[in-house]
Amino acid sequence: MNRGTSLTTARHMLTIKEDDLASIIYTSGTTGQSKGVMLTHKNLITQILQVQSIANIRADDKFLSILPLAHTYECSAGFLVPFATGASIYYINKPPSPKIILAAMQKVRPTCMLSVPLVIEKIYKSKVQAEFNKKRVVKFLYENLAFVRKKLNRMAGKKLQESFGGQMRLFGIGGAKLSPFVEEFLLEADFPYAIGYGMTETAPIIAAAAPGLTKVGTTGIIAPQIEYRFKKLSEASRDGELHVRGPNVMIGYYKDSLRTAEVLDDDGWLNTGDLGYIDENGVLTINGRSKNVIISSSGENIYPEAVESVINQNPLVLDSLVYEVAHKVVAKIHLDYDKFDEDHNIFQASDSVLHSNILSLLEEIRCTVNTQLSGYSKITKVIEQCEPFIKTPTKKIKRHLHI
Repeated sequence: MNRGTSLTTARHMLTIKEDDLASIIYTSGTTGQSKGVMLTHKNLITQILQVQSIANIRADDKFLSILPLAHTYECSAGFLVPFATGASIYYINKPPSPKIILAAMQKVRPTCMLSVPLVIEKIYKSKVQAEFNKKRVVKFLYENLAFVRKKLNRMAGKKLQESFGGQMRLFGIGGAKLSPFVEEFLLEADFPYAIGYGMTETAPIIAAAAPGLTKVGTTGIIAPQIEYRFKKLSEASRDGELHVRGPNVMIGYYKDSLRTAEVLDDDGWLNTGDLGYIDENGVLTINGRSKNVIISSSGENIYPEAVESVINQNPLVLDSLVYEVAHKVVAKIHLDYDKFDEDHNIFQASDSVLHSNILSLLEEIRCTVNTQLSGYSKITKVIEQCEPFIKTPTKKIKRHLHI
């Protein structure tokens, strides 16, 4: 074989087609065993173009990366997009706690960043809500007078922007549902957050909204080139199970044709397993997972994620998990024990007194939360979750391990 033939053969071997497998990324496994999602070059290139059409990333942008690259959101929007546009990416070499993240922001002064809701929710609770709660008068005015709340949120937003380095123009939030309470703050604070929705199987973005175009509780508009349809579980329900089709949809699960067939039909329609609707303006709202939804005795849908977001507003709550037991709504709550200790003299109180105080707190949380819920979705029982919930690398609770 001569040199020319060898080079020709090498070039032929390196030929890549758009439908060739490019990556296998495993799902987080919140409801069970992880699945290897097979994404093609076409899937990933489509995602780059879709994200760019929404976010308009520039070559002079600076990304601060805090999510694992095994998370499709970070891989596509946080790595491939800036790589394709010539932007810079900075990585943290320590576990990304809020303290570490804030220090890195001051050093890097990023213009773009991707996060899961838990990160911004923790920063809000520790930096913003805690400050408002220091004085009873301020706390009362904040909670009861809308114009005062908006003014305080605007002031807090400026401080938050400064603590983030002062250059942030796009703070993307995805991977789970953002608490409406925290999102209301971000909106009134004029903080440049972007919201998105998707799944590993779609590389991952299905819908998104750029800063200034967000609406509390929604996930933006369907990304370009994606078809959608809803399959209603009942005619009376507003929500339907979302199915999507498009060039960013996976080719299947790795070596798992059975589970592939459960979500992907022969016509290319992917069943997301999420329940929601699109309003008259084309804005998508996702209310919860069809596998998690609780049907009340009167037939209404109860979305655990929505109830959890109300519970998590309490500054003494770190995490919660809502589920059904014998047709009743039950909540497991993991408290912020450090903050609880600050409010109680643990060195003088006996174990029985502390336990009684915790039970009283849990019951107080239950009663307060129920005043904000519809009658059919009220919590009947609260259980203390002493140890942290087991979570995925993207900080979502592995529900099947705690129910």
